[in-house]
Amino acid sequence: MKIVLIGTTASSIYGFRSDLIKLLIKLNHEVYTFTSEYKENEIEKIESLGAIPVIYSLNRGGLNPFKDIKSTFLLTQKIKKIDPDIVFSYFSKPIIFGTIAAKIAKIPKVVGMLEGLGFAFTEQPEGLSNKAKIIKAIQVALYKIALPKLDNLILLNADDNRDLLEKYSIVVKNIHILGGIGIDLKQYSYQPVSNYKENIKFLFIGRLLKEKGIYEFVSAAKIVKRRYPQAEFTILGAIDEYNPGALKRSELEQLISSGIINYHGYVNNINEWITQSHVFVLPSYREGFPRSTQEAMAIGRAILTTDVPGCRETVINGVNGFLIERWSSISLAQKMIYFIENPDEIKRMGQESYKIAKKKFDVNQVNIHLLNILGL
Repeated sequence: MKIVLIGTTASSIYGFRSDLIKLLIKLNHEVYTFTSEYKENEIEKIESLGAIPVIYSLNRGGLNPFKDIKSTFLLTQKIKKIDPDIVFSYFSKPIIFGTIAAKIAKIPKVVGMLEGLGFAFTEQPEGLSNKAKIIKAIQVALYKIALPKLDNLILLNADDNRDLLEKYSIVVKNIHILGGIGIDLKQYSYQPVSNYKENIKFLFIGRLLKEKGIYEFVSAAKIVKRRYPQAEFTILGAIDEYNPGALKRSELEQLISSGIINYHGYVNNINEWITQSHVFVLPSYREGFPRSTQEAMAIGRAILTTDVPGCRETVINGVNGFLIERWSSISLAQKMIYFIENPDEIKRMGQESYKIAKKKFDVNQVNIHLLNILGL
């Protein structure tokens, strides 16, 4: 069959869809990957998988309806030219406009996968801003148009079903709760935790944004450091200079110079950093189903994360880690101190994380499930 995958950045296609693409190619399907943002070397990586890259126009963060209408028309033309059997879109805007374009092009089967509801659906301690409320209202209106046109909608957690489809009475033909999108358990293989009775190392991986819980992580680190100065706190991830909710570079530099945190920016060897750590921490305000947590669990690390949609699916409280109160650096610090004072729990819970990951996050099993949903 001819299959069109509509995403956004080429890096996300290669980073998160490689295993699915390779499986589709192995099964002799013809795969076209639609990307709106790319670098030449990323296009080459996609081609190396056996897929055919297609560039299309999509303003990811824009709210200009005229540009979106024009982009949808041009996208429709590109889809018609390929004449695929299936269009599979993921992320918010590609699902909305990719679905509309695919239906106009009269494609036999249209599938969408929402990997989280995004910023506008993420509750904040001070409440949603007026801008977020407007974006949310626009998204809901567009979802009401697009989602009923899908043959199948894939969500990663049941909370997204409740908070979007049920709350706003959006009727979809078929809904599937996938769980994690899966990881390569060979790349992220189990590594026994070492030196966990010495300096405990806590690791945060993600963009340095408020809604990822970066401020709670930093505040908790300060609390713990006052009592256990030997504890280590490492942050991996890029600074978003243009996001108003991002940790400022000046704040980051002060934290580094004062010895509160270690910062290594964006890295490509995530698995090595997780292996060197003892406890993985993600105090996020909301997720679809966090990949970084899946990676940490596969390597065999105890987890501290928030009791919010997406995150709560990764932890059985007290078994492979702890679910902490959202927005609470004090709650987070208390559990960090628990691990410092009970280091054997780091080993025990890490082993439980691995058992869960092996059972639920094997990308090969997840992709078989995806193929069934796609009807392949």
